[in-house]
Amino acid sequence: MSKRHSAKYKIDRRLGVNLWGRAKSPINKREYGPGQHGQRRKKPSDYGTQLMAKQKLKGYYGNISEKQFRKYYAEAVRRKGDTSENLIGLLERRLDAVVYRMKFVPTVFASRQFINHGHVRVNGRRVNIQSYMVREGDVVSVREKSREMALVMEAVASSERDIPEYMEVDAKALKGTFVRTPKLADVPYPVQMEPNLVVEFYSR
Repeated sequence: MSKRHSAKYKIDRRLGVNLWGRAKSPINKREYGPGQHGQRRKKPSDYGTQLMAKQKLKGYYGNISEKQFRKYYAEAVRRKGDTSENLIGLLERRLDAVVYRMKFVPTVFASRQFINHGHVRVNGRRVNIQSYMVREGDVVSVREKSREMALVMEAVASSERDIPEYMEVDAKALKGTFVRTPKLADVPYPVQMEPNLVVEFYSR
């Protein structure tokens, strides 16, 4: 887990924000970037601002690869309605994001590993693909044998985050229902996300 923790905190420092709102984030003590020139003030260009918005969103969901993130953007454009709202909806439907939101694990990185190791069920069937797209009404649960894991018990007991309104969770049974696809305003991001700038970045 040490590599994952260090990677997570590197993302925080590189972006200059406490991306997941965690008490242990180094950005709480050092609000500047890493490296020799980290404390220099830089005024970003329009391109730089858009790039930063994209990197924040990508990083928040466990540092999604550029190829995969671009696919989400293409799908968001293809769908009817506001592209930026569609993009958020697609990202929030990822199974790793859903397991994290339901507070079955403490971090999105832990969620990816948890799913990969076969601890998660969707509608009673084992799913070990982190990017699996959850649908409205799907029931996500923790495998019975995995419910006593320290990682799970710590996450459920934590008061660091609240479960959003677009999910219904039974913390005792460790299962929850994905009620509806959220809008940007519904998602409890600890920092301001600007998917409209991400859309501008890709449509340049």
